[in-house]
Amino acid sequence: MPAIFNAQARAQRNGAVAVALLLVYIVWGTTYFAIGIALQSMPPLLMNAIRFLCAGGVMLLIALWQGHALPTRVQWRNSALVGGLMVFLAMNFIGFAQKLGIGSGLMATVVTTMPMWLALWSRWGGERVPFTSWIGLALGVVGALLLALEGDFSATWLGALLAFGAPLAWSVGSYASRKLSLPAPAMASAAQWFAGGAMGLVVALWFEPLSALGQVTAKSWAAWVYLLVFGTLVALNAYLWLLQNTSAALAGSYSFVNPAVALLVGVALGGELLTGWVYAALPLIGAALAFILYGKQVQAWWVGRGASLRGKAVGATPPSRLG
Repeated sequence: MPAIFNAQARAQRNGAVAVALLLVYIVWGTTYFAIGIALQSMPPLLMNAIRFLCAGGVMLLIALWQGHALPTRVQWRNSALVGGLMVFLAMNFIGFAQKLGIGSGLMATVVTTMPMWLALWSRWGGERVPFTSWIGLALGVVGALLLALEGDFSATWLGALLAFGAPLAWSVGSYASRKLSLPAPAMASAAQWFAGGAMGLVVALWFEPLSALGQVTAKSWAAWVYLLVFGTLVALNAYLWLLQNTSAALAGSYSFVNPAVALLVGVALGGELLTGWVYAALPLIGAALAFILYGKQVQAWWVGRGASLRGKAVGATPPSRLG
């Protein structure tokens, strides 16, 4: 293939990655605000269950319209595993952890460990994770921790256990989606969300009566629609695409960018105030992204520069005098 076509293909792929990252960074950063509004009058388990059942139905129609076949038995099993881990366990672990007294600061900090777990599973699975990506992930966690210092770090032992289980379940599900046999992307999303939503609905009906949905306000329903359309159909599809087309570290980098976006949304829409920790945290998060995005190029430049300097030093050494 001529070089110009290779360059165009790379540019198109880089553009698609950039758009997907922006969607995940910005949209999922705003969902913190939307979830708070939805939960003002909506039961949390039912909120997630019907959200993913509806999203799965929409994606099924899209997949059938695109001509995709229904999943095979093996693909249904794999989709149920991914959906169970990501949609059912991870999201409901967070809800139960908050109900059991986990503080907002601790919850926000624990969630940022997700990409480090995902990178670890990828490394154990045989994928190479660059050293610079590990540095970037560590910087991101520190930056998110600084952002969370204004939050509440109280916890109960069971709440803390569930809080730590959420990013573990999400990371294992994310890794499984990279490795297991799944149907075409639209059909895979439909199957995963249907499975996870159905599991959530079964559990929700044990704790939350359906009649509670009749008391939900229009404002909470509007927030729920935003979560369905943008948080799930748009951003979650973008994240699933990133898992298949980028590194684990880059796909998971949303977890320490989202708190920064959520904070800025809170300042713009919720009247929140910035503190001194923010001005220390944001540069760290920016550095984390730089290491993940450009770490290999910077490392190669640094190694090359060192070799060049050593070569110049050897060439500049005066010859020894004999006799």
